Amino acid sequence: MTSQTIAMIIAFVLYLGLMVFVGLRNAKSNNSAADFFLGGRKVGPWVTALSAEASDSSAWLLMGLPGLCYLGGFKETFWTAFGLIVGTYLAWLFIAKPLRKCSVAFGDSITIPEFLTNRFKDKTHILSIVSVFFIVVFFTIYTASGFVACAKLFRSVFGLSWNAGLLIGFVIILSYTILGGYKAVCTTDFIQGSLIFIAFIISGIVIVATLGGFGNAIDNVSSFTNRALNGEFGSAMLKAFTGNKTFTPMSAISAFAWCLGYFGMPHIIIRFMGCRSNKELKTARRVGITWMIISYIGAVLIGTLGTAWLLNKGVILGADPAEVTTAGLKALGTGTQEAVFSETMIRMFPAFIAGIFLCGILAAAMSTADSQLLSASSAIGQDIFKGLIKKDASDKQVLLISRICVFIIAIVGLLLALNPNSSIFGLVSYAWAGFGGTFGPLIILALYWKKTTAPGAVAGLLAGGATVVAWHNLHGGIFDVYEILPAFIICLVVTIIVSLATKPDEDVLKTFDEYKKLED
Repeated sequence: MTSQTIAMIIAFVLYLGLMVFVGLRNAKSNNSAADFFLGGRKVGPWVTALSAEASDSSAWLLMGLPGLCYLGGFKETFWTAFGLIVGTYLAWLFIAKPLRKCSVAFGDSITIPEFLTNRFKDKTHILSIVSVFFIVVFFTIYTASGFVACAKLFRSVFGLSWNAGLLIGFVIILSYTILGGYKAVCTTDFIQGSLIFIAFIISGIVIVATLGGFGNAIDNVSSFTNRALNGEFGSAMLKAFTGNKTFTPMSAISAFAWCLGYFGMPHIIIRFMGCRSNKELKTARRVGITWMIISYIGAVLIGTLGTAWLLNKGVILGADPAEVTTAGLKALGTGTQEAVFSETMIRMFPAFIAGIFLCGILAAAMSTADSQLLSASSAIGQDIFKGLIKKDASDKQVLLISRICVFIIAIVGLLLALNPNSSIFGLVSYAWAGFGGTFGPLIILALYWKKTTAPGAVAGLLAGGATVVAWHNLHGGIFDVYEILPAFIICLVVTIIVSLATKPDEDVLKTFDEYKKLED
């Protein structure tokens, strides 16, 4: 074992130890379900902001997005990033404060399914059951992407086997989520969001400077692209770059449509509900948007300029070593382009510093996986166990069931991540569409249209969810449009039509009017 490897191991151990410590420290403060699931609505604006953005950005920000850029997909990356930034801003502007106020007005709801059930006064609890079903299904897929990121990171940095990397990520994420609950998740997300932010700023500056300035850096990237198109790096790279040359207006629409996801992400919008006060959400919005813009610029810089920077270091990712014609060039497999950030960090900084920055990838994976596990488990514990099975359940019983659910969902996510060829971007894309296309329209209507009914909400959820699954598995022509867009539209239209055909509850209308009059 080399001194460099030892230095990076020390950095990882210190970081992971800190995460577990946060979980242990916050475990004592979980005296009720509201504490475990929502932190008692006592989280400040800075932690709210960075927790929301860190849990949103996941490992695909440091691996999936730069990997897409690396293979010449700059246009798709730009429109995806632009859509996400727009979606984030609109969610903070139009969802954050109304959702916090509305969730308090309608039964002081602490989970998204509970909020929807209370908001539409669904006495049948069908809405709660359907909501929990989609949350568990799509969060399990989303969580799998976090485990995949852990496996790719540990394999790239330490040469560990795929299963060993999965297991390490599984144990760490599971431990502090089960122990610490919402406060631990938010605190670790704040730390992890700060680390991601610093890593992108410093590495972005260094990579531009070492390539001789931005102009020279772009020239280097253009040269790399031309060499790839000439087949110098093999058929795999040639196919990737040729494919990305066919970017169409439909591709741009699909990429920008990612913005719709923000209106329905339970693990993100739950942060709005947990903020300490309505007034502090404005500060949180400014902090969150600033973090996101700078971090996304960093991701694009690393992904785009990393092609030329690594090539100058004699390394190329995503190419078959047997096909590379350039002598002395180290080619790393066809599935390693998502490791562009980690490979760049390893070669750019001293071992210990590189190890700290590489923890940013782990941070991104963990900050999303922990939030998703908590949201999914809270839906089962609070909305199914206490809401339907045992209505007189104590907080301790609800917490126990929720913690068991965290473990079970994590196990299923782990099984989904066992395939070494899994794509972080692909898994996140599917889950993102699932939430945006099902919950997004309902959250908007719940906050702004008082005549939305429970039957309309149920019909919209089912229509949106079915559209996501069906569209995802169909290809060609119009079906190449990202499934979140048709699902969002269909869910919205079906919810409105069915709501107009059914009668809203008078008590719901009265409470809605009272919620609108609440002070900001």
